[in-house]
Amino acid sequence: MKGIILSGGLGKRLYPATFGISKQLLTVFNKPMIYYSLSSLMLADIKDILLITTPEDINNYKRLLGNGSRIGIKIKYKIQKKPRGIGEAFLLGSNFIGKDDVCLILGDNIFYGDGFIKLMKDSKKIVKSQNKSVIFTFPVKNPSDYGIAKFKKNKLISIIEKPSNPKSNDAVVGLYFYPNSVIQISKKIKPSKRGELEITDINQNFLKLKKLEVKKMGRGYAWFDAGTEEGLSEVSQLIKSIESRMGYKIGCLEEIAFIKKWITKTKIKRIINKYPESNYSKYLLNLLK
Repeated sequence: MKGIILSGGLGKRLYPATFGISKQLLTVFNKPMIYYSLSSLMLADIKDILLITTPEDINNYKRLLGNGSRIGIKIKYKIQKKPRGIGEAFLLGSNFIGKDDVCLILGDNIFYGDGFIKLMKDSKKIVKSQNKSVIFTFPVKNPSDYGIAKFKKNKLISIIEKPSNPKSNDAVVGLYFYPNSVIQISKKIKPSKRGELEITDINQNFLKLKKLEVKKMGRGYAWFDAGTEEGLSEVSQLIKSIESRMGYKIGCLEEIAFIKKWITKTKIKRIINKYPESNYSKYLLNLLK
């Protein structure tokens, strides 16, 4: 399975902080926001990744992440000239996906939870063994701001984008697992009234085909849309609290790669030697000990 991180858009909800930089490059406590979505894919053993971003920001991402070899993965880049919806990711990434299945994560979505890794790996298995897509929901206080899943007798019957009269508070989060057929489905959907290829329309297509499975993230999980002032502040505080109290880092790419044996101590030592004064490097040094 391949992975796509969508890091386009103008970050209007965070203006003026995003006037000169992509929102996914903003700091979430002590790391760039993009580290967290990238770490989610890595935790699911997805090593072949496409990062979609804007013409103005692509060089910043390349400078930060390179081709991924530093952390034992492969990263390619694609430009999204204008924000045309989440669904466009599969059209822009069709050559990259090839004949593989794909996981898409939004660059401003951050997840945390003890069972999150298992949830990701189980979703990969469902896609491969059952040829189904898998989406996730999380309860929210403001359902009119999200794509909302409607259930009947615990069975998903529809997904409505930003409903004025929501039938549930189960928001569809920015993490999606799809079989390869998502490319063909994406080619058939039409732009919505706001001129975007909606991910909700793609999911509705899989639902009609009875090829959509939904997993609810409830107690024990945390999900943040870090593309808002409130979300960015809240997730920064959460990560700060966890790292300060427990002593381990969330979204540490080198640590994940090292534990999975994708990189050696030598590569980590190069990072430490380059930035010896940073707390991040000191953490990596303790990891090697």
